[in-house]
This record gives sequence, structure tokens and C-alpha cells, in this order.
Amino acid sequence: MTDPRIAIEVRRVTKRFGRRLVLDEIDLEVAAGESIVLTGSNGAGKTTLLRTMAALIRPNSGDILWFGEKTSGQHESRRLIGMVAHENRLYPHLTLRENLIFAARMCDVVHPRHCADSLLETVGLLAHGDRTPPVLSKGMRQRLSLARALIHDPPILLLDEPFEGLDAEAEQWLTGLLQDLRRQGRTLCFVLHDEAKTRLLADRVLHLHQGRLLQVAADQTAVAHAA
Repeated sequence: MTDPRIAIEVRRVTKRFGRRLVLDEIDLEVAAGESIVLTGSNGAGKTTLLRTMAALIRPNSGDILWFGEKTSGQHESRRLIGMVAHENRLYPHLTLRENLIFAARMCDVVHPRHCADSLLETVGLLAHGDRTPPVLSKGMRQRLSLARALIHDPPILLLDEPFEGLDAEAEQWLTGLLQDLRRQGRTLCFVLHDEAKTRLLADRVLHLHQGRLLQVAADQTAVAHAA
């Protein structure tokens, strides 16, 4: 019996790349409105797990459910997820506004131009709407990537090291916006290394080690299997 109060459910998910076992029968439930952080050493599989949760990578075995329904390639189900990944998925030949309008139309958003301008204002880029991504700073491209992830107002937002390469001012702005999204009740899943930001943004911290998830206590010591 599925529970729609569970935003993301990972059921015994295993993922291998060749002979390398990256995810070893992972079980995880993320409640609707919960904010979790995934930690672990480089190569531990954090990005793989996040991309699997987003249905961008197919596991060798196991299932991913969003709000009680198995993920699929169906257009309607993918509207539940927004993702900020390492690759920014922006079109360099389109303006910032055009990038967002294109993404909005792909998601059947009503009034795509209005939505694009509203989000450009939210992320502080409205004055740069006619510029193209290659001329932007890393922080500005990250703001645009976040706007693109939010263009269809998804209830689940996945973020892979969203603070990487940002200066102090951009980090402060992004922290504030993510705290606002958390207060709005969105389900947030982060890959983060920064303990201070983890304390600010996480309801729960999970640590990936040798393909398994461990619950992490407040002192950052792994204490038990999360499943």
C-alpha cells in the first residue's frame, strides 16, 4: 500500500557500473515537505543516487516512487521533479528568458513568458533576461539553473552541490532562497559537503558509504543504517 505523504520512496535500489557496485539495495523514504542532505566521500555514489531518485538513471534493480506512484518516462510524472545538476542544462545560444520560456513550454506551463519573467525577478536576473548564459558568472548561471528547475513549480527539488563555485554573496542569497522553498513545504534533497549549510537546510542527514546509507547524528557521526 503506497502512501502519498511520502514524496520519494527508494525500494531496494541497486546500481552497478560494470563490476563496480555503487548502490547496494538502498531503501529510503523522504516525507513530503522534508529536507534531506546526502553526504559521503568523492565517488561514494551521491550523485548516482540523486539522479536515480530523479529517474535520470535506471537502477539495475529496485524501484523509485514519487508520491506513491512508480516513476516512468511519462511527461506528466516528470513534472513532479525539478533538478539542479552539475551540468546546467542551459542552451548557450538562447537568452536567459528564452531558456526559461523553452523549459516552461516543455512542461506545458500556462503563460510561459510571464512565468519566465517572474522567476527571473525571483532569482535576481530580470535585468539580464536578454543576455546569454556564456556571458554570465558562475553564480548567475546557478541562479538561472535554479529558475529552470522551478519553472513548472515542482513539489520535489533535487540539488547536486548547488553551492559549488559560488562566492560568499551568491552563497548567502542561495541559502536564503532554499530556506524559503523549505518553508513553502517543498521536498528538498541535497548533495552537500558543507556542514554549516547542512545544519541550516537539513531535517535529516544521510551518509553514503560502500553503497549503503547510514543515518547521521547531529555530531556528524554515522550511527545506524537508514533503512
